[in-house]
Amino acid sequence: MILFRMLLMVVLTRKGETVCRLRGGAQQPELAQNGDLIIGGIFSFRTGQDYFTDTFQSIPNFRKCNNFNFREFKFAQTMIFAINEINTNAEMLSGVRLGYKIYDNCGTMDILRAALSLVSGLKDEIVDDGCIDTESVQAILGHSGSTPTIAFLHIVGRFQIPVISHFATCACLSNRREYPTFFRTVPSDYYQSKALAKLVKHFGWTWVGAVAVDNEYGLNGIVAFIQAAEEYGVCIEYSEAFSSSDPTHVIQRIIETIKQSTSKVIIAFMSHREIKILASELYKQNITGLQWIGSDAWITDSSLTDSKGHTILLGSLGFTVAKANIPGLEEYLRQLHPSQFPNSQFVKDFWEGVFDCSLNETVNTQRQPCNGFESLQTIQSEFTDVSELRFTKNVYKSVFAVAHALDIMIKCNDNKEAFSNRSCFDPKNIQPWQLLQNLNSVNFTTVDGEKVYFDSNGDSPARYELVNLQMTTTGIMKGETVGVYDASFPEGQQLIMNNISVAWANGLLEVPVSVCSKKCLPGTYKVLQKGKPICCHDCMPCPAGEITILTESLQCLKCPPEYWSNNDRDACIPKPVEFLAYNEILGKVLAICSLLGIFLTLITTLIFFTYKETPLVRANNSELSFLLLFSLTLCFLCSLTFIGRPTEWSCKLRHTAFSMTFVLCMSCVLGKTMVVLIAFRATLPGSNITKWFGPVQQRFSILTFTLIQVLICVLWLTISPPFPFMNLELYEDRIVLQCDLGSDTGFYVALGYIGFLAVLCFVLAFLARKLPDNFNEAKFITFSMLIFCSVWITFIPAYISSPGKLSDAVEIFAILASTYGVLFCIFLPKCFIILFRPEQNTKRHIMGKTVKTDLQY
Repeated sequence: MILFRMLLMVVLTRKGETVCRLRGGAQQPELAQNGDLIIGGIFSFRTGQDYFTDTFQSIPNFRKCNNFNFREFKFAQTMIFAINEINTNAEMLSGVRLGYKIYDNCGTMDILRAALSLVSGLKDEIVDDGCIDTESVQAILGHSGSTPTIAFLHIVGRFQIPVISHFATCACLSNRREYPTFFRTVPSDYYQSKALAKLVKHFGWTWVGAVAVDNEYGLNGIVAFIQAAEEYGVCIEYSEAFSSSDPTHVIQRIIETIKQSTSKVIIAFMSHREIKILASELYKQNITGLQWIGSDAWITDSSLTDSKGHTILLGSLGFTVAKANIPGLEEYLRQLHPSQFPNSQFVKDFWEGVFDCSLNETVNTQRQPCNGFESLQTIQSEFTDVSELRFTKNVYKSVFAVAHALDIMIKCNDNKEAFSNRSCFDPKNIQPWQLLQNLNSVNFTTVDGEKVYFDSNGDSPARYELVNLQMTTTGIMKGETVGVYDASFPEGQQLIMNNISVAWANGLLEVPVSVCSKKCLPGTYKVLQKGKPICCHDCMPCPAGEITILTESLQCLKCPPEYWSNNDRDACIPKPVEFLAYNEILGKVLAICSLLGIFLTLITTLIFFTYKETPLVRANNSELSFLLLFSLTLCFLCSLTFIGRPTEWSCKLRHTAFSMTFVLCMSCVLGKTMVVLIAFRATLPGSNITKWFGPVQQRFSILTFTLIQVLICVLWLTISPPFPFMNLELYEDRIVLQCDLGSDTGFYVALGYIGFLAVLCFVLAFLARKLPDNFNEAKFITFSMLIFCSVWITFIPAYISSPGKLSDAVEIFAILASTYGVLFCIFLPKCFIILFRPEQNTKRHIMGKTVKTDLQY
């Protein structure tokens, strides 16, 4: 045993070659080129895969990838083209040559395997004393998908190797704490989601469905869209997610959801694989009329035309990066030949597939051998088409971003004084973490004028083109640019539509409608439906006096006090002004009654004046009669001041004129009553009372009674006069023009004084009612005062309770009724005798009755 141990030690300590071997073997790149500094690339030239579940009872093998993805292969060739341009540019990376290692993998697990190979840089077996010979990369370009990128970033980031993606748009990758080494030359989905939300709002779609791929890209994108959409009042009817590997019943469930939904717009945040599956199933079930809004991952994918049911997607709208031009790229792509990449199996398969020939007869006996004269110069294919270099340009910018960062570091070494504030690096030994620091300061302009830089989150400026999938004359579905979106513009100017007609789903000529409820037009407001999103509502008309002038109003606005809503409730119009006018029936009737009263009073005056020398007129104190008739005329006239639009002067005049004319009238009636009483007392033996109440005293009493009322009115006008005002509280829908009394006390004192004189007249006339009929008017004055008092007693409650212009009408009615009562009761009997009983209008007749009456006493 001891001898065996010694022999083993000799063998182990024997000088020899040290061999490092990788467990499990290393994956070889699909395309590679040596250089002083290596840039790695991860693309998926084949995207289809036969899915199965690993049991992990053995080391998982590489999964076979199916079909071709020419766009991804073009990405890789663009990377090579850019590296070749840099290597031949004497102004960049002087003395340093870039190399590349490009991997072709599909499926997240194999993409992760490729990333680990780029990080390690080791081959299958390395013979070296130190066992440290590696070919580590300075940066990794790719991948196109967000989910695979997220998967390998967690590992690659630990080695401080920068990863620059041209297509991974998941907003989650902007998280600098989780992904500190990630950069991208494509805008974040955060901006795309906001752009999509603004697009939906722009076309008035407030009720949409959302379908996403079931991974970080789709779920994060759709969540960001929903958050942005809520800010613009857009509601999501449903939100579904699936992946291309899901079983059939999952797809059918989503199809059924779409079929049962009422929304006609669908936001699809997914890749071209998932949208093809969805479009195919919808086509099979003949579900049409849907307006698709696509994410940049599929909206411009040219392979959609080859899928079954692609016509379902015609008219789709979506944002994608702007078109670009890369000079010389088309010539480079057309010069591709398998001899340039002898170790690439994909290039061989690509060549055989394009020209339908076999490079090796033993491999594919069904195809004719290639004759060696095949060339991409003579054919048109998706690979050589450079008419829409969108994400391809991002690959180009990614390579140049790395080159500019390296150039900054290398030029520091050439001119230390100019770059004294920066650290200097060995051009042949630049570490990835050093490059990572300098990528943050990259800022350059491409040949076509586009600025390239990264913000604090490693994101590029957000600028998109809005494309519309239209069918060309050749039967190919192609994206037509119909607008642009630039996040750097002011909020209301970020989305700009071009003057290009949009092709809508199902060939519609007008913008399709997708709302849960119709828009509430001006004049109505929204009332949310219980248990439903805010986009589902009922439209209720605004109450009277309130309006809405905008669509989709949440509440109605009250009109200003002097305005009222129109019948449509969409505008405030001036309230109609109401007052007792001459052009309305009530005003006309009252005016006619006033004029009729004036006419009758004038006729009565004329009769009395014509027969002023007759005994009947002389016996009834003609002077007081004429003054009474004059006051009655004024009473009829003052009623007209209550009709018409109230003004400052009319308001002052109507109440004061009414008060003074009625006092004058009552003074005359009171004078006539006292004359009757005194005349009777004067016939009694020994009475000399007539000398105390002669014509002078009568005039003085009338003047005194009237001056008292004048004084009351002057005080009223001085302290607080009546004034016109607009009564806005009486009615909601109209304005009542009225005369405010100014001082209620002044009005009621003046009215009370008139009432006092009327009552006094009534009492005196009542006391004189049994005096000789031929010498007094007591019973007629009694009737007139009874009418007068009855009218004005009922006037007060009627005036208080009458609204608006009716209060003026009530006051006019009271004036006319009381004035007519005085006119008819006092003067009508006399006029009747004068005109129709002249035999009674004699002194003998009057004196005869007097004697007879005296004899009775």
